[in-house]
Amino acid sequence: MSKAEKKQRIIFIDLLRAFAVLQMVQGHTVDVLLANEFRTFDSMSYSIWHFMRGMTAPIFMFTSGTVFTYLFRLVDEPFEKNPRVIKGFKRFLLLVTIGYLLRFPTFNPFYFKYITESQLKIFYTVDVLHLIGFGLLFIMIFSYVSEKIRVGDSIIFFLAAMIFILPSPYFNKIDWLLFLPKPIANYFYQGAGSLFPLFPWAGYMLLGAIFGSRLAKNPDIFKTTFFSLRTILIGVIILIGVFLYNYISFANFNIRFDSYNYQTIAFRVGFVLVLTGIVSLVSQSIQSIPHIIILVGRNTLSIYVVHLLILYGSVINPGLKVLWGNKLNPELTILAAILMISLMIIMVLLLNKFKIRNKQLVT
Repeated sequence: MSKAEKKQRIIFIDLLRAFAVLQMVQGHTVDVLLANEFRTFDSMSYSIWHFMRGMTAPIFMFTSGTVFTYLFRLVDEPFEKNPRVIKGFKRFLLLVTIGYLLRFPTFNPFYFKYITESQLKIFYTVDVLHLIGFGLLFIMIFSYVSEKIRVGDSIIFFLAAMIFILPSPYFNKIDWLLFLPKPIANYFYQGAGSLFPLFPWAGYMLLGAIFGSRLAKNPDIFKTTFFSLRTILIGVIILIGVFLYNYISFANFNIRFDSYNYQTIAFRVGFVLVLTGIVSLVSQSIQSIPHIIILVGRNTLSIYVVHLLILYGSVINPGLKVLWGNKLNPELTILAAILMISLMIIMVLLLNKFKIRNKQLVT
């Protein structure tokens, strides 16, 4: 495969990643600043925003799994000789470490005397970086399994995704703190305070890995209209299935969005596939995209970390949540979200201008 082809493939995925990370930035900003009295589903604008915010993490997880597996499978070497294995393991350690450092409760890592139980709970919280880090590790583990038992990795990735998705409604009802230490229990359910436990969220990454594996093994498939339309069709079929199930079971088409029920998970997978197919289809009709979109897609880790520090603060910075949390009206909140996105774009441009070496969320 030529370098041009590889570059084009990455640009296609960068479109999705840029959308996902900017959606995450505005979602966090609005959630932190918008006053509670304006959070009503009687407002169409709020309802649409709330819906899209629920789709952001699945899009981010799916594309992360796609990108890593695509790059991993581009190397036509046995697992033991694949240089992406070492890179992936280092990335796993980096992401999990940064995830904990972002919530570190004290200046002195060896002196926890005055740390409160509430601070420890926040420190042990499993968030996006922990999840993506372990997702990369699982993709490598199941790639190894696929290679050793000589079963297609798409099948293995799908079965692995089901390992994390199918038990999730039941796991979330178990008090894992009765059986496991707090730092470990947080990876199993949200009851200990986690935002993104492995069940079911790692499943989205492993489903994305299926997509990434297909792209790597079929270099020109994404360029075909058939591929894009088939991806959209699969997503639409899943969405229709969810609505029909709801109608047959509950005599209505309304979906109760809960991250830990099967209808929500299936709906989100269908939505992500439709969006992915649409982006793939649109990318076929354009010759190039603005360089800033590529830069944003390739600087997601910096954007994620910096915007979290600005909004939620750290041990040395109170953050906007402390200063203006849930205090702004919709107009000021929208302005703040636009300013936050603009600030992230300016940061990315400066990183590129001064050639500051920056790590992607997934490489």
